[in-house]
Amino acid sequence: MAETREQFALIGAGPMGLAAAKTLTEQGIAFQGFEAHSDVGGLWDIENPKSTMYESAHLISSKRMTEFADFPMRDAVAEYPSHREMRQYFSDFADHFDLRRHFLFDAEVLRTEPLGADGEGWRVTWRDARGEHEAVFAGVMIANGTLSEPNIPRFSGDFSGELIHACDYRRARQFDGKRVLVVGAGNSGCDIAVDAIHHGVSCDLSMRRGYYFVPKYVFGKPADSIGGAIRLPMWLKRRIDKLILGWFVGNPQRYGFPKPDYQLYESHPVVNSLVLYHAGHGDLRVRPDIDRLDGNTVHFKDGTQADYDMILAATGYRLHYPFIDDAQLNRQGSAPHLFLNALHPTRDDLFVMGMIEASGLGWQGRHEQAEMVARYIAGLRQGRNEARLLQAEKADGFNRVTGGMKYLDLERMAYYVDKTAYRGTVNAWIKVLGGQGA
Repeated sequence: MAETREQFALIGAGPMGLAAAKTLTEQGIAFQGFEAHSDVGGLWDIENPKSTMYESAHLISSKRMTEFADFPMRDAVAEYPSHREMRQYFSDFADHFDLRRHFLFDAEVLRTEPLGADGEGWRVTWRDARGEHEAVFAGVMIANGTLSEPNIPRFSGDFSGELIHACDYRRARQFDGKRVLVVGAGNSGCDIAVDAIHHGVSCDLSMRRGYYFVPKYVFGKPADSIGGAIRLPMWLKRRIDKLILGWFVGNPQRYGFPKPDYQLYESHPVVNSLVLYHAGHGDLRVRPDIDRLDGNTVHFKDGTQADYDMILAATGYRLHYPFIDDAQLNRQGSAPHLFLNALHPTRDDLFVMGMIEASGLGWQGRHEQAEMVARYIAGLRQGRNEARLLQAEKADGFNRVTGGMKYLDLERMAYYVDKTAYRGTVNAWIKVLGGQGA
């Protein structure tokens, strides 16, 4: 390996790692990429041992609202692409921008340790087929994704059937001949429940709280492509969008779904029409939260009970950075507290890429984050005042960019931002740092 002391170590060749590799290359920032799998794509490659994909998985946002602006998806790609189409898209993206040459594949990063204060370098240890290696890098850029470490729930009692997390689910035949209980009604939970309805003996869905359901199509167009041209105050946007949801979705409480105890957009909506369809047809029973397990019997908190052969916990994922000490990430509560979810307040040799969620952010919003970071690093190295301005602002204290939204106090919402406010702020900094912005 060439001299690394002037290079950043970029961890991960999923979509965020690829966006970072592209923008670092454009800004002339030397880096060495590391990817634990044998190819690019991250979790979108179902052959990746760490992938959490399942065969029926598709994007919940439409391709035109999700794609990178400078690399549109092919017209032949479905409006809501499958995971296989997404895997091919990221492979084509890497080929188009010649990114694979920057990565070591089948190379798992084990440890990253600062040698001292900001700017003194980081020792990175990784493992490949030849054994363990280490080198000193100028800095570390973490882009290993947010959806790989399962959030395993704890239940009272013991279950004698099969208990798995959604990360262990791959194919609908896993449900053959089984009475299935899906715990958790987020987007993955509802997708998987539909699979279980078609392949299992029966399927129930246990929900702790209510959700707002959004259809994939409104007025014949992808729902996420409707509106957005005019910036509305949130009180008015909620009123209009609730009216539209009433037209196209109806009242999910009619089918047994609990009523949300929060306002629209304070948590992510479920983009799924089929689960409501099946609930309305009696193919799916909605259950409350679990009280306890006893053999094959599940006791629910409303006093009811039912027998199951499989419980699938679609209970989400935790942020997981096993190769770095949490203290280095300025972790506060459930997530690192970083300027614009990426920049450490006091270090300029450590960045976390892609630790961000927002309804409708798409890959372009994440690409913009990567461009801002790359331009910032380049500006610091060039001694530019614009970069010093950003450096001073992040060191002066900051809040997450929520656009005034009061998101639910949940672990999975700990790094949620408001799309419009976030992209506006990031693109403003890109312009300050010498870019075009959106």
